[in-house]
Amino acid sequence: MNAEIEQLLGDSAKSLLEYKCKAVPKERLHLPGPDFVDRIIALSDRNPQTLRGMQALFNGGRMSRLSGTGYMSILPVDQGIEHSGGASFAKNPDCFDPENIVKLAIEGGCNAVASTLGVLGAVSRKYAHKIPFLVKLNHSELLTYPNRFDQVYFAHVEQAWNMGAVAVGATIYFGSAESTRQIVETSLAFKRAHELGMVTVLWCYLRNSAFKTKEKDYHVSADLTGQANHLGVTIEADIIKQKLPENNGGYKALNTDTSKYGKYDERIYTELTTDHPIDLCRYQVLNCYAGRSGLINSGGESKGAGDLAAAVKTAVINKRAGGMGLISGRKAFQRPLKEGVKLLNLIQDVYLDKSITVA
Repeated sequence: MNAEIEQLLGDSAKSLLEYKCKAVPKERLHLPGPDFVDRIIALSDRNPQTLRGMQALFNGGRMSRLSGTGYMSILPVDQGIEHSGGASFAKNPDCFDPENIVKLAIEGGCNAVASTLGVLGAVSRKYAHKIPFLVKLNHSELLTYPNRFDQVYFAHVEQAWNMGAVAVGATIYFGSAESTRQIVETSLAFKRAHELGMVTVLWCYLRNSAFKTKEKDYHVSADLTGQANHLGVTIEADIIKQKLPENNGGYKALNTDTSKYGKYDERIYTELTTDHPIDLCRYQVLNCYAGRSGLINSGGESKGAGDLAAAVKTAVINKRAGGMGLISGRKAFQRPLKEGVKLLNLIQDVYLDKSITVA
């Protein structure tokens, strides 16, 4: 066991490292591994070019530390649009320059770098052959007044393909009034991406003010995020990006005597999950067609001193639940290069550590 990982986990080390899932056993899942493309993806309707693209993601670039493991570490930086360039890069103004974003991903040993059409296009001839590119196609921009939260396409699949990108990504705000349009748009984009032999990655996020109550924020409930994942794999997302679950019972909370919402079965809470974070994350994996589409959890926002511990904890939960890796951005790029590289390497150390097993 890596001593630094255990130290960073602190009081939760034993609970996370020694836990054995009490709900869904790992034998029900298709787990990540070096043979994942041959064992799982090759059985699907994906064409040979997409199989090659998925293998390229697993292999990563020249400095990828997780190459050959079946796990992924991805650096995502689209916050310049999503949260404004100033708010995102003021902590580290070097990242206004797209080249420094790609350099961080390479020096950090990542499998891929995910960013906007503009960021990756600006340096594609220098770096597209050195590390896999993942072009994020749509974004929620916050310059419209008053602010609105809606995913709008900024790029076309063909533009990503022409710059040499291996994969495309998109966000759907499931639960929002705009989600129906977003589902249709993204389904069409993913269809075209697969025709061109590209991998598809879906940010399966929830967005509805009703999901947040005074007691809990059900945007991160296992049952609702799990269903978002299930909708995502339905439009053939090869990889699902999801926030780590923090609670459960979103369906129950939203169903009242006067308002009925969705459908659920009590066995979601009594048989398929427990209150343990690994079981909650495993329910997300289960909804990704039992792991046939890989689950990568997001690293979350940067909060300063506790970032290393939070990143390691998220990675341990994801790996032990049966997930495929982490996609961590702000915790890495909002600090100096050496510190960002250290954080990314610590995340990767979790997946390289053979003593940290699937629960």
